Amino acid sequence: MKTLSMIKAISVSALVLCSAQTFATPERGLEIATERKARDEGWGDSMATMQMILKNAQGESSTREMRLNSLEVDGDGDKGLTIFDEPRDVKGTAFLNHSHVTQADDQWLYLPALKRVKRISSRNKSGPFMGSEFAYEDLSSFELEKYRFNYIGDEELDGFATYLVEQVPTDKNSGYTKQLVWLDQQHYRPLKIEFYDRKAALLKTLTFSDYKQYLDKYWRAHTMSMVNHQSGKSTLLTTSELSFQTGLGDKDFQKNILKRVK
Repeated sequence: MKTLSMIKAISVSALVLCSAQTFATPERGLEIATERKARDEGWGDSMATMQMILKNAQGESSTREMRLNSLEVDGDGDKGLTIFDEPRDVKGTAFLNHSHVTQADDQWLYLPALKRVKRISSRNKSGPFMGSEFAYEDLSSFELEKYRFNYIGDEELDGFATYLVEQVPTDKNSGYTKQLVWLDQQHYRPLKIEFYDRKAALLKTLTFSDYKQYLDKYWRAHTMSMVNHQSGKSTLLTTSELSFQTGLGDKDFQKNILKRVK
């Protein structure tokens, strides 16, 4: 009887511990995500020169040259302006993104051939950006309020000790049911993200590499590769130049500048 009682006591203790860990999982996920966000605050503004390589399922590729200006906004999501310089058929195309913490992002695309600015509807945020494997919603800044988080566990990835965190979009218009994010435990930098579509099937994988540190604090991946597992297409984004605190301000991210960008 004494042995049976001990077994029951151990079983109950194990059940309580297991339940505690289960209920603590979302809290731990939010804790990790909050630290990730905190480590990337205070950079101000940046200007980057980038290259986008689109590759289809047959391996044929096309290259685009672009610039990305970014502005950190206190109390709201970041602002971004993407300008395409090459090739000729996309030269002058500009995309303006105003990310928000809780509301839907404001996004506009200027098409020089039509000489008009097109507003991107929040219902179309899952659509492809400029024919790439990045969706419009992928271009939004990372905001805690846009997701529910769950800590899955610790994993090793490419020699890095990482936290594996599940983030579930709160926006009903999102094209994803969930994302799995691998963050390195030392700097909380994303190393890999898996995107799952509305049917909960793996859609895309984004990998980050060639990280460089700026202002002795902020890490930026100079290579980002997005692979679409369902279509066989991929998009490679590489950064050749990047500078921070260049003097950009809110006036540089207004809708009325889209037709005047150079």
